[in-house]
Formats: sequence, C-alpha cells, structure tokens
Amino acid sequence: MIKLLQQRLLFLGLLIVSPLMNAADNTAWSLEQREPFARTIQQSKAISLQPLHTANQAWRLCVLVPHLKDTYWTGINYGLVEQAKALNIELALFEAGSYYGLDKQLSQLDNCIKQDYDAIIIGSVSPNLLRDYGQPITKPVVALVNRLSHEKVNTRIGVNWYQMGVNAAKHILQQSNKPIKIALLTGPDKLGGSDSVEQGLIDTLKDSPATISAIHHADNNRNLYRDELEALLDKQTPDYILGSAVAVEAGVSILRQYQLTDRVKLVSSYLSPAVLRGIYRGKVEFSNDDQVVLQGKLAVDITVRELQGAKAFGDIAPKIQSLYPKHINSNVLETSLPPADYYPIYRVNTDQADPSE
Repeated sequence: MIKLLQQRLLFLGLLIVSPLMNAADNTAWSLEQREPFARTIQQSKAISLQPLHTANQAWRLCVLVPHLKDTYWTGINYGLVEQAKALNIELALFEAGSYYGLDKQLSQLDNCIKQDYDAIIIGSVSPNLLRDYGQPITKPVVALVNRLSHEKVNTRIGVNWYQMGVNAAKHILQQSNKPIKIALLTGPDKLGGSDSVEQGLIDTLKDSPATISAIHHADNNRNLYRDELEALLDKQTPDYILGSAVAVEAGVSILRQYQLTDRVKLVSSYLSPAVLRGIYRGKVEFSNDDQVVLQGKLAVDITVRELQGAKAFGDIAPKIQSLYPKHINSNVLETSLPPADYYPIYRVNTDQADPSE
C-alpha cells in the first residue's frame, strides 16, 4: 500500500523520490529478439532472460553515450550503473555532449580502445562512428539504443525505432478516420532514432486520410523545441504534434500559451517523467515506452555474457509498451524511469576521476 501511494504521488507531481529498485533483479526479464539483424523491417520473438547475479571476474566496461541531458539517457545510465553494481564489475561512462559531438565521441572511443577495458558499449552519435574512427577495433563492441554499422558489431541492445513510429501512427489512425494533419518534431535530423521514427510513421500513414503537414528538427533541448513549436504554430494548427519527449514536454506549455490545448493533441515517440504526468493529466494522448532502465541493465548483462563466452545476441530489447490514459504499464517506475532524485553516475567500482565532480 505504501509503495502504491508513493507511485501515485510521483505520477501526480514528482513530489517524492521514487522507490529504488533492488540492485539484483530476481525476476526474469521479458524481452524480444528480432531478425534479420540491423534491418528496418524485422520479425520478433518473445524470450525470457534471467539476469546474471555474478560475473566470473571483475570485467572493465567502457560506455559511450551521446549525452545525459534528458531522462531517456539518464534512465539508460541508471540501468547501466545498477547492473554493474549488482555484478561487482567496473564501468566508466563518457558522454559526447550532444548528437553533434562526433569528434568528441571519436576521441572517447580512442581512449576506450587504448586503455585497459575488456569491452565497449556504445550509444553512438552516428551509425558510422566506427568507420569514421579509421583504426582497428580491437575490443568487443555492443551497440546501445542507436544503430552502429561495423562488421564487429553483432549485438545491439535497443528497440526498433521504425516500429516506434509505426506504433504511434497506428494509435493516431485509431482515433479518427477523417483527414488530419500531423506535425513532426522527432529529434536531431537523421541522428539517433529520429529518421527511423519518421519513416515508420510516414509508411504507416500511406493511403490514410492523415498527412504530414510539417517536419522540424532540433537537438534535444527544451528551449530549442520551444522555438520550433512557436515557428510551427505561427504558420499552422495541426491536429497532432508527434515529437520526442523533450518536444512534447515543451509542447504542453506552448499549446497552453497559444490556447490550443483542446485542439492539438500531443504524441510522444518515447517516455519521460513529464510525459507520463502529461498522460495522467490528459495533456498527452500517447507515448511509446521502450523501458530504458531495463535496456541499460540488459546492455551490461549481455556484454558480460559475451565476455564469458556467449554467442552474439543480435537485436535484443524489451518489448515496446504503449502508454495512454487508463493504459499504463504497472512496472513503469522500475523499468522505464530513473528515480526522481537520480543524478548520472560516471564511474562504478573504479578509482578513475568522475567527470561530473
């Protein structure tokens, strides 16, 4: 009962710290494995994986991520850290600062290759990161969230972002069979999963009464999205705005400012605490949930398994959840959102300096 009350308070306003998960997960993870590897259109099968509780040695993992500026990657960070602690292994994490930090991430990759790490987990700023590096890749690499093209990458932890676009489009089409206009603000142009989300949406809307009325791109910064939303709404009033969580968060206040809250509906391509609050309060109609905390845990778990002799896992991730009013995953706090008071952690079980300090 106490936990339920805490959850309700968190949903309503993030007034308290969310309950922390146990470092060691005692329940099997419900996942999907997809084939063919690294393709846009895939077939999936449900699998169950019991998480590791020990590692056979103190492996050293180097992790690269685009940024830690929003709760998507903060949630990934939380999952990575929790599983590294549970397995008592070393983890060092480096962020590129944004999706436009290619040179910085290449430098960080060089450091991972040259230092005494056993494997590298990469949330890449570019699918061609390893090719741009131009040097031999001498350590195992596991892709995290984003596409990473290289012959040495045979495992990716992350959902199919094309399917995220398909899911959002299907939800919109279920709401109306009349002509509707949809404006897109899915993220940085052709970086991360934004282009895949857009393509999934466009393909699903083909031959439907819905049309894409505008496409705007920006880095994941709420002020940048406010500018894009104002530019959009100064020219048109779409029926739907489909955007990244950061864009949708900005959209709630912008629609109120333009007195369009009851006319324009918001759909988020992925989840954040503010988006979840928006769903509970009727300000956001729909969001995908790709369970980022579980993805972070899974990335560490799978990397350790492969270091200990397991074969490559291909494309593997939690199943995408669909969240909308009265239909919310009961485990959302444990699988999808970091605790309300959580700040990113860059080092686990290592004496290296933490760049956040």
